[in-house]
Amino acid sequence: MLYSYELETGQEGFYEITEQVQESLQKSSVDSGICLVYCVHTTAAVTINENADPDVVHDLLWALDKTFPNRPEFRHREGNSAAHLKSSVIGCSVSVPILEGHLALGTWQGIYFCEFDGPRHRHFTVQILS
Repeated sequence: MLYSYELETGQEGFYEITEQVQESLQKSSVDSGICLVYCVHTTAAVTINENADPDVVHDLLWALDKTFPNRPEFRHREGNSAAHLKSSVIGCSVSVPILEGHLALGTWQGIYFCEFDGPRHRHFTVQILS
């Protein structure tokens, strides 16, 4: 079962999408399997990380900016090469096991859509495999 979602983003940030992913799982009625969350953009990403302390997201964005700053040597015309680099490093998908009808996330884990080139109108998909 494939579910599609839309998201309006700001310039750069992490948007927790765990609730939408759980909603997809509930609709599917799957008890055991895999949940695949996929980002269909090349300057955005999906990741799993801590959702209890917002400073973690702040620190991740800060570290990504320091690691992948915009550089005058970049040749891509759109001027968003740093966003492409961040997206490639974080990745376009995550897989989460489904156990007894629930996402098998850790206590402090949440699923995030990562925007690196906004503001944009974005899409992501959730596929439930049994």
